[in-house]
Amino acid sequence: MSQLFSPFKIGRVELPNRIVIAPMCQYSAEEGSATDWHLMHYGKLALSGAGLLIVEATGVEPEGRITPGCLGLWNDANEAALKRVVEALRATSRMPLAIQLAHAGRKASSHKPWDGGQLIPADAGGWLPVAPSAIPHAPHEAPPQALDSAGLERIKRAFVASAERALRLGFEAIELHAAHGYLLHQFLSPLANRRADAYGGSLENRMRYPLEVIDAVRAAVAGRCALGVRLSATDWVEGGWNPDECALLAEALRARGLDFIHVSSGGVSPLQKIALGPGYQVHLAERIKKDTGLPTIAVGLITDAKQAEEIVASGRADLVALARGILYDPHWPWHAAAELGATVSAPPQYWRCPPRGQERLFGEIRTAQR
Repeated sequence: MSQLFSPFKIGRVELPNRIVIAPMCQYSAEEGSATDWHLMHYGKLALSGAGLLIVEATGVEPEGRITPGCLGLWNDANEAALKRVVEALRATSRMPLAIQLAHAGRKASSHKPWDGGQLIPADAGGWLPVAPSAIPHAPHEAPPQALDSAGLERIKRAFVASAERALRLGFEAIELHAAHGYLLHQFLSPLANRRADAYGGSLENRMRYPLEVIDAVRAAVAGRCALGVRLSATDWVEGGWNPDECALLAEALRARGLDFIHVSSGGVSPLQKIALGPGYQVHLAERIKKDTGLPTIAVGLITDAKQAEEIVASGRADLVALARGILYDPHWPWHAAAELGATVSAPPQYWRCPPRGQERLFGEIRTAQR
């Protein structure tokens, strides 16, 4: 029996299998509000047969967006636009839904990737990014504004307010983004955090603000949804955030009763040196799982069904997340189930599509059709 296609539970959420659709920015929102693109994009992924769909990084305030086209959830208009998408998904799919709440910090006010991805100056339609310290992401960029106590409190409240909106929308899980060089990761990394107050310096101090945000959101959701965090387990830069420190943060999350950890890496510095290869981040997830016992999601060039099966069956991670691979092949879970001799869920409109020999691929089919 395939372990990849066995059920799993995170918090109160029952997943039909161990395949997660990772959050992937679409840069297609208008003033933070979801558009028809999101309706089509997430509608397609919700019919893929995966066990969990995580909606892309969603800004908790306008200044927290990576680009002017990034999704947001800071006002009623954002909530109403995303409600339209969620209601359509609920009408056509039983797939559990999560949302990633985020703040880009010093990586905000950027052009879309297909427009170069560089910082947009305030006089060219951008805005002044905020960060733990006035250190730019790249040397040629203008420095961000270092957050004061009022700014820290404002952003913490914004995370809470967006989490409350996510609950109203009916998301079963919330993932807080503390990876890829965005604001919460910036506080963790000594490469981006040079503060001299209680939020900088020692590991305990660098962890303080991310944990304050997590605690505030955890208190707000009060067990009404699964709550997890996405972490970069290493900066891949000498003197930066590293796996030993990440393991200590993960233990603090376990002690707080979080429901899952999604383990990625990098993003805080253009000096990072990453040796890319199949499953290149899985060893990081494996360590976090071993150290904490928390349900752990592995991600990073997981593209092959047998590779994904081995990761789960060997206990290296509890779930595997696909990103670009599932954009390329939106029915990757169908094809993986066929290869592994498993079954997967699909709407009845598609029940007649499996090739000869795979007629029982979709578990809902119980009788022959005329």
